[in-house]
Amino acid sequence: MYKKYFDANKKLWDKKTAIHADSDFYGLKEFKAGKSSLNFVELEALGDVKDNSLLHLQCHFGMDTLSWASLGAKVTGVDFSDEAIKLARSINDELKLNAEFICSNIYDLKENLDEKFDIVFTSYGTIGWLPDLDKWAEVISHFLKPGGLFFIAEFHPVIWMYDHGVKNLKYSYFNSGEPIAETNEGTYTDRNADIKMTEYGWNHSLDEVFNSLKNNGLKIESFNEYPFSFYNCLPGMVQGEDSFWRIKGFENILPLMYSIKALKS
Repeated sequence: MYKKYFDANKKLWDKKTAIHADSDFYGLKEFKAGKSSLNFVELEALGDVKDNSLLHLQCHFGMDTLSWASLGAKVTGVDFSDEAIKLARSINDELKLNAEFICSNIYDLKENLDEKFDIVFTSYGTIGWLPDLDKWAEVISHFLKPGGLFFIAEFHPVIWMYDHGVKNLKYSYFNSGEPIAETNEGTYTDRNADIKMTEYGWNHSLDEVFNSLKNNGLKIESFNEYPFSFYNCLPGMVQGEDSFWRIKGFENILPLMYSIKALKS
């Protein structure tokens, strides 16, 4: 049902990978020199991960995955982009870390991975590429050990109601099941990059996120919303004195991110 959308998005992310890796946005050079890509939100939520097994869903080319590995976690990163996984493995080898990387759509992950984890982690721009959150949460629950921890940090669904310029309300807050198709030039790391393809995404309300987790045996431990972004990834963003990013004219008005910590019962 969704294969044609996944295939189109996979081709897009295969093309984005090299552009992202060369960008100041990701700072791969600084990362290789020892700078962590993780933010305080996820670091505080997960705490000491040393010797914990950690599954990172939709890991792109693995910078966060490898940051967790450098903190002592036994990590496995998953992404559907062949180019992203190829690059992640290359960086892992270069840094002499021991992360594992699997190329798979997360809906197909049971066919490609037979392991249980202490932690399942995903962050910043992931679930909008998925049409079915109940199936997503079922995958999370499947791979978590009893008592295991799930954590997501994500961009707030209110933001995805706006058009690409973040000027006018355009899209429903709720998931209709049908994809939102957008054809944009460039990518969030370089608006002038030589790439133009149609991408397909789905909006997910907070109640959809919460209920999908609850219905698959996860108990919410904490939920937080944030009026800022760690990343300059939307049009019209300005950086505050705290170094965080907000949309000009909507500073501390719109929620830009949220996080959820949940435990498997």
